[in-house]
Amino acid sequence: MPRIESPFRPAWWLPGHHLPTLWPALFRRRPRLAIERERLELPDGDFIDLSWHGNRGDPVVLLLHGLEGSLDSHYARPFLETVAREGYRGCLFHFRGCSGEPNRLPRSYHSGDTGDLEQVVSHILESGQRLYAAAGFSLGGNVLLKWLGEKGEAAPLQRAMAVSVPFLLDRAADRLDRGFSRLYQAHLLKSLKRKYREKFSRIPSPLEVDLERIRNFRQWDEEVTAPLHGFEGVDDYYRRCSCRQFIPAIRRPTLILHDRKDPFLWPDAIPTEAELPQQVRLEIARGGGHAGFVQGSVPGLPRYWTCRRLVEWLDAPLESTK
Repeated sequence: MPRIESPFRPAWWLPGHHLPTLWPALFRRRPRLAIERERLELPDGDFIDLSWHGNRGDPVVLLLHGLEGSLDSHYARPFLETVAREGYRGCLFHFRGCSGEPNRLPRSYHSGDTGDLEQVVSHILESGQRLYAAAGFSLGGNVLLKWLGEKGEAAPLQRAMAVSVPFLLDRAADRLDRGFSRLYQAHLLKSLKRKYREKFSRIPSPLEVDLERIRNFRQWDEEVTAPLHGFEGVDDYYRRCSCRQFIPAIRRPTLILHDRKDPFLWPDAIPTEAELPQQVRLEIARGGGHAGFVQGSVPGLPRYWTCRRLVEWLDAPLESTK
């Protein structure tokens, strides 16, 4: 499939790339839903929490949230509400430690952790449910695309969607340490540090790290992410876990939505058309921000493109996604 200009047209009252990033995080309506919670025990003694919405027996659409995301992320409940309305059963996969309770082990989650995704997929299939599709936002999109590339023809779903993906983790870390984007970095690092302190007040930490001296993601990944998860250092982590190198091996219809000037990533990190296999469609937007994609001609009355585009992608005939 091609790399094309997205038909998305941003809300005129949210110009630039930061306002459409911030608006939904601050003001988007989170619908009240009937959520069924499930705890999945893992072979290593840890756990993953799943949040379900929709009718049992309907095909499952799995959602992977972004860094420090959860059911409370601005896109999560609207996503679950949307897929249930379309006749699917939505499942939000919380990464370790993101469901409101610290995970049990020193390790956490990271941008290339496809092992936990594999555990969740296997659980869904072994429970007799049909996994139809998966969608990932930001870090979750990186995990999803990496997993799809690793699985190739063996990926047990019909289609996928990824939004605002940090295709090259080193370029994302650099972008988030520049200009106004440092605001997002500071917010996320504050959450990561809080969780680190909370968890390691309960269990011994294998690391000797001064959290107060960590000021950016590269430092965090060098001193925390890499050693906790068995990488030789930050560069090894970024090299092995960036999803861009896995995209050519994807063999399931996959839609990627991305703002050309996403404030979480430099434009040169976006895959070229030559890197896209037949099954991958990359839609480049202007003004979507990071995981925002707000539309609407009336100020304060937004519509969200990602939900609309997801429905179109889920319901399109398979032959039209090839």
